[in-house]
Amino acid sequence: MEIDARTVFLVLIFAAVFTAAQAAVGLLRAGRAKKVVNRRLTVAEGGMSISELVIELRKQRGLNEDGGRNKGWAWLSDLIVRSGVVYQPRKWAFLFGALGLLVAVAVLLATRNLIVAPIVGVAVGSFAPIVWLKMKAGKRAKQLGLQLPDALDIITRSLEAGHPVPTAVALVGREMPDPIGSEFGMASDEIAYGATLETAVGHMADRCRHPDVDLFAASIRLQERSGGNLTGLLKMNAKTIRERVKMRMKIKAASSEGRASAMILTAVPFVVMGILQLISPQFYGSVIHLKGVQIGLACLGGWMLIGNLVMRKMIDMRI
Repeated sequence: MEIDARTVFLVLIFAAVFTAAQAAVGLLRAGRAKKVVNRRLTVAEGGMSISELVIELRKQRGLNEDGGRNKGWAWLSDLIVRSGVVYQPRKWAFLFGALGLLVAVAVLLATRNLIVAPIVGVAVGSFAPIVWLKMKAGKRAKQLGLQLPDALDIITRSLEAGHPVPTAVALVGREMPDPIGSEFGMASDEIAYGATLETAVGHMADRCRHPDVDLFAASIRLQERSGGNLTGLLKMNAKTIRERVKMRMKIKAASSEGRASAMILTAVPFVVMGILQLISPQFYGSVIHLKGVQIGLACLGGWMLIGNLVMRKMIDMRI
């Protein structure tokens, strides 16, 4: 079997391009991982003192200088802290205000209605940041649950090597990516600032509002007050959290059929209505102005909302 030079040349070009693409992807992933790991450490590299560093990190999470939440709009402040995003109210107001304005203009061009367009724009500009923060908080809570057992293993091995507890906590803040790295890093800074381990871990649990982090904080409080083997307690804690993560994954798998049914049953009416509007615009167009049809569609939408809430309640199993 003879292979001509052109084929060999093309194979070599393909191999070179494939290798270059793999190298580029590897560099991007390595750079992203380094950026994630050093997100909190970037603030510490500014040459601040411990007190200034603690205050700055708290401000970036939407907390006051004492580590507490703002009194007004407590639920929104709690959502901002749990989301883990850098607190930038002016930037958020500009971005979501621009989004609301664009949506209002789009609705105005589509409907020519001067009443509906601003209402829709204000609603989108008001509720979009809340939805975005909820999504970020949910994703962050999931990552916290997955990373916490590994963080406890690092602390356990550090303690077994003879390191003190603050050093073990600081090691997690240096070596693990966000979000767990930043949380333990902030706890380490508070310990260096003069707080006790119990207080620092309690602040971390208050920021995260995660059941596994609450369990870890409760274990630390128990050990601080009654004594005992901290290494053995953390090992047991890590094992318990891993079992809880497995149980959550089993529940998610068991409820996947219900979630899929909810998405399909919700999407089908809108898909069918869209198809009918394309292939036969007069199907709804000739009767949509009738009061009875409008009331009927509103009732159907209400029943669909109630059905979604019922199905959500059925599949929302927590441990």
